Amino acid sequence: MDPTKIYQRPKPSYKIPEYKPGMKYCDSDEKYLRPTLYCNCRAPEVIAMANELGAFKKSDYEFAETAFEFVKRKIILEMVPMDDVVNVLKRGTGTCLHEISLFIALCRAAGIKARYKLYALTMIQQWYDALVAPDPLMRKWYDAMGYFMLHGEGEVYVDGKWLPADVGPTPERQAAAGIPITKFGEDSIGVWFHALPGTIMRMESLPITLGPSSKILMKKIAPASVAKINASILEQIEKGRKIIEEAGGEEAYDKMARQKMGPQMPRLEIEYKKDKIKFKEK
Repeated sequence: MDPTKIYQRPKPSYKIPEYKPGMKYCDSDEKYLRPTLYCNCRAPEVIAMANELGAFKKSDYEFAETAFEFVKRKIILEMVPMDDVVNVLKRGTGTCLHEISLFIALCRAAGIKARYKLYALTMIQQWYDALVAPDPLMRKWYDAMGYFMLHGEGEVYVDGKWLPADVGPTPERQAAAGIPITKFGEDSIGVWFHALPGTIMRMESLPITLGPSSKILMKKIAPASVAKINASILEQIEKGRKIIEEAGGEEAYDKMARQKMGPQMPRLEIEYKKDKIKFKEK
């Protein structure tokens, strides 16, 4: 089956500003401020977008929050091999790791220290249905491993502390899953993902092996299957958009979702069975 008949990439809902010589950016080689693999914070496109978002004009907190909202709302989840943040900006789509890299690059360009927080995970059922269930091979890997590859968040150093920023899910995808619309500074662990114990890693750069492994993954999964997963993501976004509208807007939906979830995150019981690790709510 022709993958293009299953999924067509949406066009970006924004324009990349024109880079102009003299635009301000951070050129420090200090850790968490310098360019790293797939995260070129010195690229003209990144510098131009950072300036457009208010770099060096807003406080560090305000800029990081603005960059968070831009990536969270404008970059659409799509299963594609790892590539640099410039391609992410031009394409308007990418995996959660693409999105995190773009957020980190924008913050570093603005002189704000930023790093990766990566972990192996299990996910809530609604996202399993959208990301794993459409493809038999993905289901087989997930069920065999007990967790779904890597997820992560960005972390930025503002006012003397590291703040989490999970830019991966759009508000619509979160509404489709029935969970709150997370904000800058809120952790995703315990809301829609659960980190496998002992797997949380904080690092300046993505692992060098991630690029080749992502390309191998895409080759092993038939193009039509990848297209099916990406199409499912767009369906999830449309479903969430309708839910938000019916609730009376984002603020009304978010208030309702937070009241429903309550102040306590789910308590998890870890069950070990042979080579599998299974999470279940207590």
